[in-house]
Amino acid sequence: MPLSKEQRQRALEVMQEYLDAAQINDGKTPVVRSIEWDSERVKVIESQIKPLLSEYLNGSIPLSDFKSRIDSINKRHSLWGFRGIKGQMFFNLVVNVSDDINECDQELKVALASPDNVQIASSRIKTFGSYVKRVGEQWVEAGNTRHGCPKVGSIPFFLSYFWQIQNRDVWPVYYTNSVQTMSDLNLWQESGELAEDYVTYKQIHEELAEIFSKASGKHFGLYEVEHVFWYKGRMSLENIKGDGEVGSKTEGRAATASTITVQAGLLPDSFVPAVIEILPKMARYDEVLTSTAKRSGTTLARAFEKSIDAAFTMLGYETKLLGQGQGRVPDGLAVDLDNSYAIIWDAKARSDRYSMGTDDRTIREYIVTQSRELKRKRGLRNVYYLIISSEFADDFDDPVRSLKMETDISEVILVQADALVAMVDAKLRAPRHVSLGPDGLQRLFTNSGVLTAEDVRELIL
Repeated sequence: MPLSKEQRQRALEVMQEYLDAAQINDGKTPVVRSIEWDSERVKVIESQIKPLLSEYLNGSIPLSDFKSRIDSINKRHSLWGFRGIKGQMFFNLVVNVSDDINECDQELKVALASPDNVQIASSRIKTFGSYVKRVGEQWVEAGNTRHGCPKVGSIPFFLSYFWQIQNRDVWPVYYTNSVQTMSDLNLWQESGELAEDYVTYKQIHEELAEIFSKASGKHFGLYEVEHVFWYKGRMSLENIKGDGEVGSKTEGRAATASTITVQAGLLPDSFVPAVIEILPKMARYDEVLTSTAKRSGTTLARAFEKSIDAAFTMLGYETKLLGQGQGRVPDGLAVDLDNSYAIIWDAKARSDRYSMGTDDRTIREYIVTQSRELKRKRGLRNVYYLIISSEFADDFDDPVRSLKMETDISEVILVQADALVAMVDAKLRAPRHVSLGPDGLQRLFTNSGVLTAEDVRELIL
């Protein structure tokens, strides 16, 4: 169904925002960055991915080699979000649960080949979906858990990634960000029928490419439409972080992204409640919020801890708020018994970058106590230590290495506050698809270092 007049107008407004956007942190506009991004993608496609895919489809290399090399390329060139749960993880799970590797190989070769038309594309999504569902059910019937099953909902992204590699002017990648942004803009809503949804998604992209090209006088292809949606989605995150106008004051309070959206004459599109949405401003020790907390009979540091605890609760964890008044303890715990892991977390609201070295000894003392207790008394397999702050100094390598060697902590994750907000947003938007396990949020905690909102979007969406 073609877009309505109102829908076309809203899409054009967002396109113009993208074209008019000013330079960002690296001194480049989103349009310039997108051009450079596309140039790099085409280079990697033509020199690496397309030849590799061709070798696999014509039988020159085995499935195991193809899977491994695709993973390696995407780790070196993070240009498509294929490292996430709908890309490489889905690929791994499909192969893992298949008891007949030859059948799996043939199903993949048929499904990954670029379709000649939308009817064939629709048929391939349905056929591959039936195969994935069957092998998943067989996996569970054999006594394994559903956590190890590939999710059928990942198929449109997985297949369209390979289809676009072969013909980037015909097949758009089914990005979660684009789907969510289209929904937020009231352009389209998924029906749940995977094949039908992908065809509609493709048709809307083609319609917008034509509308944008005509209105702007510039060429818009599928890549360019994708960039408009990516820009809009990114700006939603920037609003959550409190940058720009969202830092303005509203009747003595710090305005949230939803408040600013309403003031601009639009309905809010954020799924995140205000108590969570405000976390990035709290993390920066915002002056307005400091005064507001005092008038509310508390401190900003304690309010920050309570909001983080609320975020973990909304994500589905069993939580416990510790912190102030309880001696040398972390600020809180979040436990997932089903997947046998716990999170020990600390909140560090700072106006500048937080440095781990300042609290190293204290942190080590209570981590030793808490991690041993969690593992021994509750029988948990993994314990992760998270520090939530605004930003982090680059001096964390040695403290992290030391904590991993000298305690029972599996990994140490430095979480930027907007990344925690992004987790909640993802969970509330798609509660059935974003789990707490290794195919969901736990995946974010398996590598020590800084975790950003962009990492969250790439790895779990």
